[in-house]
Amino acid sequence: MKTTIGSASAVAPWRPVGGVAGPGRAVVRVVTLAAAMALISVSALRAHHSFPSYYFEEQMVTVRGELIEFDYRAPHAWVKVRTRDEAGKEQVVSAEWSNPNRLARDGVTKTTLNIGDVVIVAGSPGRNPDEHRVHLKAIQRVADGWEWPQDRRR
Repeated sequence: MKTTIGSASAVAPWRPVGGVAGPGRAVVRVVTLAAAMALISVSALRAHHSFPSYYFEEQMVTVRGELIEFDYRAPHAWVKVRTRDEAGKEQVVSAEWSNPNRLARDGVTKTTLNIGDVVIVAGSPGRNPDEHRVHLKAIQRVADGWEWPQDRRR
């Protein structure tokens, strides 16, 4: 293939890869890229689950106990509370909180709660009772009365 530039002629500086040239190859690339983006989007949506599929959002339970873990990281912060069930048997309840970015806007940081704090957690119970999970709606530290959410009307 020869290309003429002005009055000089030269050999084309490129060759088609794999023998395919023209718009057909561009279409294949665009379709491949679109498929990859769709897979990434679906994965991201699955990672952020629907709370009603894991919790009875229309119900509320309260748990009082000792904070044994505070995991302040995305996508959701978690608190684990050691408590006792109705029969007096020790249980660990995991409470799924909000995203740390939202908590930070509310003044909650990774140092707001400390291991050993006695807390009262209120939230929606998990659909699987064997998991001992709660979707945290409110939390109070007993020692000083600190609570979340705070009155947002101020």
